[in-house]
Amino acid sequence: MNTSEKLSQLRTWMEKVGIDACLVPSADAHMSEYVGEYWKSRQWISGFTGSAGTAVIAREDAGLWTDGRYFIQAANQLEGSGIRLFKMGELGVPGHEEWLAEILPQGGCLAVDGRSLSVSAFNKLSALLADKSVSIRTDLDPVGAVWKDRPAIPGDKLYLHEAVYAGKTRTEKLAEVRKAMKARHANFYLLPVLDEICWLFNIRGNDIPHNPYVTSYAVIGENEAYLFVDPHKVDEAERKLLAEDGVQLQAYGQIYAFLAKLDSGDSILLDPEKTNAGLYRSISASARKILSEGLVTPLKAIKNEVEIPNIRDSYIKDAVALVKLFKWLKDTVPHQAVTEIDADLKGLEFRKELPLFVDLSFSTISAYGDHAAMMHYRALPDFQYTLKSEGFYLLDSGSHFLNGTTDITRTLALGNLTEEQKKDFTLVLKSVIALSTAKFLYGTTGSHLDVLARKPMWDKGLDYKCGTGHGVGYFSNVHEEPHRFNQKLLNVRLEPGMTITVEPGVYKEGRHGIRTENTLLVIRDETTEFGSFLRFETLCFLPIDRNAIDPALLSPFELDWINEYHQQVYDKLSVHLDDAHKEWLKQETAKL
Repeated sequence: MNTSEKLSQLRTWMEKVGIDACLVPSADAHMSEYVGEYWKSRQWISGFTGSAGTAVIAREDAGLWTDGRYFIQAANQLEGSGIRLFKMGELGVPGHEEWLAEILPQGGCLAVDGRSLSVSAFNKLSALLADKSVSIRTDLDPVGAVWKDRPAIPGDKLYLHEAVYAGKTRTEKLAEVRKAMKARHANFYLLPVLDEICWLFNIRGNDIPHNPYVTSYAVIGENEAYLFVDPHKVDEAERKLLAEDGVQLQAYGQIYAFLAKLDSGDSILLDPEKTNAGLYRSISASARKILSEGLVTPLKAIKNEVEIPNIRDSYIKDAVALVKLFKWLKDTVPHQAVTEIDADLKGLEFRKELPLFVDLSFSTISAYGDHAAMMHYRALPDFQYTLKSEGFYLLDSGSHFLNGTTDITRTLALGNLTEEQKKDFTLVLKSVIALSTAKFLYGTTGSHLDVLARKPMWDKGLDYKCGTGHGVGYFSNVHEEPHRFNQKLLNVRLEPGMTITVEPGVYKEGRHGIRTENTLLVIRDETTEFGSFLRFETLCFLPIDRNAIDPALLSPFELDWINEYHQQVYDKLSVHLDDAHKEWLKQETAKL
């Protein structure tokens, strides 16, 4: 079925059930950024494959909302589908809630799978639709009603993430959570978020591609912890070890009955941004609900004394694989056909040789030429370029190791470049340097610092329609909350031990895309009479293509930075390379 046929079937169902519009978010029941195949309802109904977006299907109209990372991709994939693109954040573009408030009739009915809508989103939607007395049905699965060959939820086994890598035992982590619960006068804490469950219990799984998660829910009590997971996913040895640490296992679907049995003496804490409306609806009416930010998120974001050196090791390992790939590309592209997918697979081949490697940390963005102008482009067998000995090739990729997660982007010059290309590449480098070298007062947020990366571009009339960086998990989600570099106001302090990417870019539709991405560690700098100051340690050491840099555009400080950085790249990586790769690296890190 094509998208038009799917919309037709959904609208037939809507008419039969008495629904005026359907809201189709991207999330799963755990508010995940990346979801398993079973939960890709928005992708299935719209044809848009980006990771972020919301679809609304009305009787006579349809729209899809996504952010600046996906404008070009969404426009291409929605063409001819009957679904209009709404570019989030653009002047005069309504949000999907406002659009629904405008198009729905008085007394109308909106359907949304309550498992894929957060409590906060439901409350916001309800408030905006109240004037029209619109009813919202969260007990239906609109897309599921017409998606007949929907994949099943994976049944892979979970496995334990040993404390030698995690740095803390699950009992230590549970004690930290219970301390936070006590401070908020809660005797239960509802935890539906997969990356946080896996971190807290030191477990991992394979239920979502490139995300080592186990489909599960958790409830933490004052003296016990409950993990709701399908029984067949847990072998007896793991079951015994979890039980020894006070973790009781119950079937995945039993979470609803558990919540319904809470009584008037219970207080349950939950994060309305991360708890789905269906779960919330199942909580006993007599129990006191404490709506609060999640307790695990800030604990998980600050890396411990075992995790930090492991992360450094992971970035060195990953850089070694990428040096091998980049040499192979520059040696091979002039002489034989190499497609975007070929380059991606060759990188995976080198990574599989690395110790403790588990998987890629996300679907690789392997983009040549103007494909790189689509920030989250994905090459497909029937939609990809063959690399040529000219212009730019962008690779945004990463690895999961048992001892860390990486996220690295480099843009390679495969041959001759235009003056515009070299200028844009150098501006991106200037932005990376500006933010990487920041020194800032404790209490500063990523929103305060974001402008440092944008200023070199703004000075030349350029910008990028996305954030500048995000947190990175530890053998976990490549996009970790709660901190990030972004223009949007975010009241989250940068704390020592947080890791965060810096990845400014220039994206010119039909021409080229350029991005350079390093990962930084927040560390202490000094304390003076004016307060405590922090700075960043760079974790990623990989050549930034010197053939694309225009040294005339760099200040003496910036020129010193790139030369010193490249010296560190050579010193740290050369000891892991054979003579041929060592010589190549020496040339790629030569002083400008």
